Amino acid sequence: MLIRRIKCLGFLGVRYNSSHYVTTPIFYVNAAPHIGHLYSAVIADAHCRYQRLKYPERKVRLCTGTDEHGTKIQQAAALHKIPVATYCDQISQRYREVFQNANILQDDFIRTTEERHKRAVAHFWRTLNSRGHIYSAAYSGWYCVSDETFLTDSQLKLDEATGTRYSLESGHPVEWTEETNYMFRLSKFQDDVIHWVKQEARIRPAKFEKILLDTLSEPLPDVSVSRPSNRVHWAIPVPDDSSQTVYVWLDALVNYLSALGYPDEKYSAFWPPAQQIIGKDILKFHGIYWPAFLIAAGLQPPGQLYVHSHWTVDGQKMSKSKQNVVNPVQAAEQYTMEGLRYFLLREGVAHSDGNYSHVKALRILNSELADTLGNLLSRACAKTLNPRQIYPSAQAEHLADLLGSLDAAKRLQESLVQLSERCAQHYECNHFHLVADTAMATLHAANNFFETSRPWELKKGAAGSNEPRLETIIAMTMDALRLCGIVLQPIIPQLATRLLDKLSVPATQRGWNYLAESFANTAHHGGSRQLNEQSSAMLFQRILEEKEERKPQPAKRSKAKKKELRETMS
Repeated sequence: MLIRRIKCLGFLGVRYNSSHYVTTPIFYVNAAPHIGHLYSAVIADAHCRYQRLKYPERKVRLCTGTDEHGTKIQQAAALHKIPVATYCDQISQRYREVFQNANILQDDFIRTTEERHKRAVAHFWRTLNSRGHIYSAAYSGWYCVSDETFLTDSQLKLDEATGTRYSLESGHPVEWTEETNYMFRLSKFQDDVIHWVKQEARIRPAKFEKILLDTLSEPLPDVSVSRPSNRVHWAIPVPDDSSQTVYVWLDALVNYLSALGYPDEKYSAFWPPAQQIIGKDILKFHGIYWPAFLIAAGLQPPGQLYVHSHWTVDGQKMSKSKQNVVNPVQAAEQYTMEGLRYFLLREGVAHSDGNYSHVKALRILNSELADTLGNLLSRACAKTLNPRQIYPSAQAEHLADLLGSLDAAKRLQESLVQLSERCAQHYECNHFHLVADTAMATLHAANNFFETSRPWELKKGAAGSNEPRLETIIAMTMDALRLCGIVLQPIIPQLATRLLDKLSVPATQRGWNYLAESFANTAHHGGSRQLNEQSSAMLFQRILEEKEERKPQPAKRSKAKKKELRETMS
């Protein structure tokens, strides 16, 4: 126990290593992908993009994939009247396509039906067995096919009207099972798992650490790690015993190793994972079984489990019976995939269930991406205000005057000075909603500055024409856009790229360290450069309801407002 504790202490330095291995759960192919699956993937992707942006010297690796064995897969294939292998191929491909469309930059997509994975599982099993942690025994208990797990009486509820028992956690029915299986000595590793869970920032958010410790406060029973092959044939055979197949969860968890090439020594370059992203419904398997399996095999458990909650739809749980499961491909047809990414990361918080609402999505995307961000770029690039189509340099005299005379300019400067530190703190905790919040607050300050400084009154031909002051205002506005574009790259990579392309920001100047270079930093003296004429200033088009599309006429505006819009948007 002491030796294992010493090893556990080594995990605390994982986040500072040169490698940074991140995983999503591998997704069960009993059904097509929905927004909950995409949410796991975009959390992991945004996390990794930030790591690459902030720490360019770090070797970041992201792995995802599909879990393709077990009773539910057999049943789903039978329901569709196709061979199990064909069914797995089709559903796995749909996950690949969704993640590709969502711009998930995974380094590997592992499938549990691949030979490399089967080899890893066989080696892992033999390692556990050779160390004396697996034994054969007659086993009986309540088994939940939907959750692929055995449950104790305390984890069940009884419907007295029908006599059917259900899982307290998932609500799925269970069945009594009696069979001879291989068992893993989970009880032997309870103290080790408790010690691992209690390490600083091991489980985040902290509420899920408490949930795990509550579960671990009761004695852990040994767990079945195989099923008879005549009951579960679509699975990996137990090494040296074809009458048994490997329990689907032991099989699935080993994917995090097989994706790195385990058991070949090269896997150790990235092991252990710095962070594993999971949904709250699989916390027990990753927070208890997984570290116990790894410790038993002589391997280090992950540095951190990052656990996120689920998505409801208009306040109701997503379910096939309610026909409210949100298909990300269909949602992206309305919001764009980049818009869907933004909504999930903007609205989702890990510690509580998020609510997917069409009304809320429209409001957020139109208000923040189309208006606050997109409209500001369009106005700064308008040819009436910026006829030379440049990203100008701020004139020192006018910059000093604007900062001294306009509160809005001072507030913008303060926002930009604080942007890097605040967003880095939020990114480090995967608080993407707060990153978006901070960026939008900065863009609101930029919009307010633009309005307050009234640049349309300074353009050529106007009574108060002052080109150097006008270009300084545009430079300050574009600085705000550029910095927010850099910050938002992990969340909306395609939109941020288009924004930075339009501003002709070189690819070598889009890193986190360039957030220190703007008018807000007096040491910055950037020169003017041409805007990219090949890139559009229209970043995100407002999403219209059908009734709006049938009535394209704009609402009546005052003459003064019409004049201002003509001057700033033409």
